[in-house]
Amino acid sequence: MDKIKMSTPIVELDGDEMTRVLWQWIKDILILPYIDLKSEYYDLGLEYRDQTDDKVTVDAAEAIKKYGVGVKCATITPNAQRVEEYNLKQMWKSPNGTVRAILDGTVFREPVIVNGIKPVVSNWEKPIIIARHAYGDVYKNVEFKVNKGETAELVITDEQGNTRKQTILTFEKSDGIVQGLHNIDASIESFARSCFEYALDKNQDLWFSSKDTISKTYDHRFKDIFADIYEAEYKDKFEKAGIEYFYTLIDDAVARVIRSKGGYIWACKNYDGDVMSDMLATAFGSLAMMTSVLVSPDGKYEYEAAHGTVTRHFYKYRNGEETSTNPVATIFAWTGALRKRGSIDGIDALVKYADKMEEATIKTIENGIMTKDLIALSTLENKKGVNSKDFLLAIKETFDNM
Repeated sequence: MDKIKMSTPIVELDGDEMTRVLWQWIKDILILPYIDLKSEYYDLGLEYRDQTDDKVTVDAAEAIKKYGVGVKCATITPNAQRVEEYNLKQMWKSPNGTVRAILDGTVFREPVIVNGIKPVVSNWEKPIIIARHAYGDVYKNVEFKVNKGETAELVITDEQGNTRKQTILTFEKSDGIVQGLHNIDASIESFARSCFEYALDKNQDLWFSSKDTISKTYDHRFKDIFADIYEAEYKDKFEKAGIEYFYTLIDDAVARVIRSKGGYIWACKNYDGDVMSDMLATAFGSLAMMTSVLVSPDGKYEYEAAHGTVTRHFYKYRNGEETSTNPVATIFAWTGALRKRGSIDGIDALVKYADKMEEATIKTIENGIMTKDLIALSTLENKKGVNSKDFLLAIKETFDNM
């Protein structure tokens, strides 16, 4: 079979540990035999990020802005232990956070649904996509440990030096803690537009939730910006598409999600999205079956798995032991990026390849061949747990016979 030709490269962001190993296996077994791959490669492995003073991460993000589509392997965000382990110059920031900031993007996470692996919530029939605002709030906070007797104040200073301030608390009875959060209208507007555009792209209802009854300025600002942009720019488009934009309080949203059948996009503020995406991943089966795509308001896409670098399996692999790491989310990152590239460039064969590879991956699991993490979740009677490479080879066989 002639390999599928690409006209424009995708941006390839390599990563760390076990997912880096899987990355190469996926390319060798599932991609390169079928596609004449054009990619602009960036090594975001922790050692090379350290060598380049993390400039490689910035360069990779700028390349995604240039070419429009990227695919990213999981990467390490170093803590103190990692700084010592890798002898780093400093504790580098999260690569995901750097890329999100440069693309001004929103993260959408969607579970891969497979027959035989039932959601914990029995009435969920369709995927629930989490849209996480990936800027500000607790992730850009400033905080202090406060001593008894001290007073914490919130102070705003304008360009002329005039100040407004509010007392947060005078710590009369005890030591304590204080935290300052922020967000900016421009980022919230980008978040809203990315959500509305993605809902139209997926042809699904969009929910947004915050806690505006308690946070009457901070959270209410999110609610107002979403409402204003929807009314001015998207109401007619949503009505024409037959989909709905729906706002409710975060606690009400949680209750509605549990009672629902799924099949919609749930937009959340940064912390809410961080927590709820892991809850949904577990409830639908496994974090290894959760896809993730970063979408900018001007239509740039970066695909990745929602999970980390699988450190425990990597140490086993490095010692020569066999591992059964689940590669599904990483496979879907590649297929998502290749499908988007094919859609933008008008290469139908690339789109069809992506659809077929995803179908082959799901079909392989439904035929009873799966990594060992799925064995306990699957209700199939005849199932076999295999190592990572054998699972990829089984997918290839399924693909070739379809």
